[in-house]
Amino acid sequence: MLKPRVLRPGDRIAVVSPASPFARDEFDRGVDELRGQGFEPVWDESVFARTGYVSGSPETRASAFLEAWHDPAVAALVAVRGGYGSVHLLPSLDPDDLRRTPKAFIGYSDNTSILTWLTIGCGIASFHGPMLEGRLARGNEGFDRTSWLRCLTSLEPAGEMAPDGLAALQPGEVSGPLFGGTM
Repeated sequence: MLKPRVLRPGDRIAVVSPASPFARDEFDRGVDELRGQGFEPVWDESVFARTGYVSGSPETRASAFLEAWHDPAVAALVAVRGGYGSVHLLPSLDPDDLRRTPKAFIGYSDNTSILTWLTIGCGIASFHGPMLEGRLARGNEGFDRTSWLRCLTSLEPAGEMAPDGLAALQPGEVSGPLFGGTM
């Protein structure tokens, strides 16, 4: 499994929109949250494209994703939101190409198709984590800041994560691969 490097203050995080369009105010608040954490959010203007109920054509979205992935100044990619359409990028992504420069991709919901493809198809660790809309845009109320930063900025395993409101339904321990996903 290829693991992306840990992030450091000042690192550039590319904001991409592989799925559905989003609310601009949430985008702006999410970008501000990333800046407040010490990162430098960057994006291609095509992130604001709209084609029906997706953020631009599959070619536009794949091109922006790949441009960010290949940019040596970008340390990680985070999705603006889920919704629908991320699976359309997969035919444009080449596993051998992406393995040459493994980076963190962060998202959930519809972006599970990309997360799973990166993990299983490319052998690159990816991150089921908060996106701009609905999570980072809400600040501390929208995500668990401690686990988010620990996962992105530490070489140490994340350890036990127990955010408020989380309860074990069955006590015990398990082992095996862990894949993020939307059920």
